[in-house]
Amino acid sequence: MTDAARRPPPRTPRSNYQLLNRLIGIGLQFRYACAAKVVMDLTLVALSLASLGLTGVAIDFLRHEVDPNSPPPTWPFGIAPAPEASPFHVILGIAGTILLFAIVGGLLKYGASIASAAMSERVLVYMRTSVYQKLQRLSFRFYDAGESSSIINRAAGDANAVRNFVDGVMIRVLTTVLTLTVYLVYMLKMHVWLTLICLATTPLLWVFAVLFSRKVQPAYRKAGELGDELIRSLVENVQGAYVVKGFAREPQEIAKFAAQADRIRRQKESIFHRVSVFQPIMGLITQVNMLILLGVGGTLVVQGRLALGAGLFVFANLLQEFASQVGQIVNIANTIQSSLVSAERVFEVIDFPIEIESPPHALPLPRARGEIEFRNVRFGYDSDQPVLEDLSFHVTPGQRIGITGETGSGKTTLLNLVMRFYDVDAGSVNIDGHDVRSLNLEELRRNIGLVFQESFLFSHTIGANIAFGRPDATADDIQRAASIAAAHGFISEMSEGYETLVGEHGANLSGGQRQRLAIARALLLDPPILLLDDATASLDPETEHEIEQAVQQAMQGRTTLVISNRIATLRRADRILVLEGGRITAAGTHVELLRDSEYYRFLAQLQFAETATNPTHRDESAEMQPIRADNHATHT
Repeated sequence: MTDAARRPPPRTPRSNYQLLNRLIGIGLQFRYACAAKVVMDLTLVALSLASLGLTGVAIDFLRHEVDPNSPPPTWPFGIAPAPEASPFHVILGIAGTILLFAIVGGLLKYGASIASAAMSERVLVYMRTSVYQKLQRLSFRFYDAGESSSIINRAAGDANAVRNFVDGVMIRVLTTVLTLTVYLVYMLKMHVWLTLICLATTPLLWVFAVLFSRKVQPAYRKAGELGDELIRSLVENVQGAYVVKGFAREPQEIAKFAAQADRIRRQKESIFHRVSVFQPIMGLITQVNMLILLGVGGTLVVQGRLALGAGLFVFANLLQEFASQVGQIVNIANTIQSSLVSAERVFEVIDFPIEIESPPHALPLPRARGEIEFRNVRFGYDSDQPVLEDLSFHVTPGQRIGITGETGSGKTTLLNLVMRFYDVDAGSVNIDGHDVRSLNLEELRRNIGLVFQESFLFSHTIGANIAFGRPDATADDIQRAASIAAAHGFISEMSEGYETLVGEHGANLSGGQRQRLAIARALLLDPPILLLDDATASLDPETEHEIEQAVQQAMQGRTTLVISNRIATLRRADRILVLEGGRITAAGTHVELLRDSEYYRFLAQLQFAETATNPTHRDESAEMQPIRADNHATHT
């Protein structure tokens, strides 16, 4: 845990044009799959047109057979049936051809659906992987500023909405535009003026589409924010179930969650209301076109200037299909707005600056000697609120340094800077004489074993958790590390041993057991530098004593920085640093600090009084007896 939280850099607004460009760029990475889908869709359009045209020819043929004075049918491509063919065989041939087109179309639809689903899933995997890869590279500054629920929602829900852009917008727009072009050319070829008159209201459709987009995009953005709040409440209540139940707050939390879900419902309903208003308007405009066709086209048929089947019938169906394709604008506009809002949220993660990474020509650090030096270090999570100020100290290889101080004095921050979780604002942190910013980041961290104050375990086996930093470790190596951390005993008592599955966050283990596994995980790396962030704070006295003895052996030959406020732990250090307000106010051995540091002396007296009155700390109380003698000598 950090002592404070950095503010994120101000977000640069992205225009819809920029977002669309990036989304199209993502789609073009799957250009061949997109092209195949478009070709299949256009082939389906061609088959549909062919079937429609043959149906019109059949109507004109039947009309001519019934009334020889009516105009004869115009056969496509000049391919007319044989003169001796009976009307039954002609109609049967036309019907068979239409049936063949329908079968081919059905197969194409099946192939297009499979291709679309496969491509859509590939885009989703790409987006989620891109977000996850970026999350792995981002520094703690990003996580300090963000909420885990929002991050999860962006990697899952928003990435899915971006996926919908490729299939639901890019391909559909291209297919719709090409289909409309084919229909328009076909209608113009049939009758130019009738086409222009019937489509005179089409520009109104585009006007309404633009107005719809401007209205609905802010609503989608608000819906995304409400979704983040809902997921945050869900995550917090699952993780904090003990607190909720402990304070009997279940009814209030249920009501709170229901209220949040209801706000999302109302927000989505407002979006659906806008869509529902837009669709009838589009439908009304297209119906006006049909009324124009019946009036003008019917007159042309009566005048003999337009065929009934291949003319009016086909034209009416084309106009209906044209209106249907234009009606896709509603769905496309809706998907675009949803995708743009989600894309902006996803790109905020992908575009977040990577602050901590290896320099272009990083110095290798295969095996560190363990020398650590802080030179005039200044650091703050907020630039105007320094946590560490003018901090300087030197640690020789193999030396054990204890660090103590009040909460918020910068102890954990100091270890974070050694690991290079953050970069200093001024000064430098050096390992073996090299600024950590000049070293290969992965090699730097593999030379350091870190045990956090709050241990984290993954939902995996105990053995896999211990070997997390060294997956190729043998069973003997894992067992040896567990033995040093005093964990082998309780692991052996489990039915599955090292193959026992650990629940989420180690929920089926005690706090002491989780911490011992975390210590084993750090020791398995055999690091030359060991950082312990109050690693025994959550352990009972007996277990703490066992681990302290084992860790003392593990410290041999390693540079160790130990954060603790327990005198029993600090007194074993070669040197102790006292931090107050981000500065080192005292440094020395246990005996020297009892004499020179008021804070350390108060801490020792407080803990001696506690151990003297608490029977569970008798062994520690005996160990603390020298403190009273040292303290008495100081005052005499």
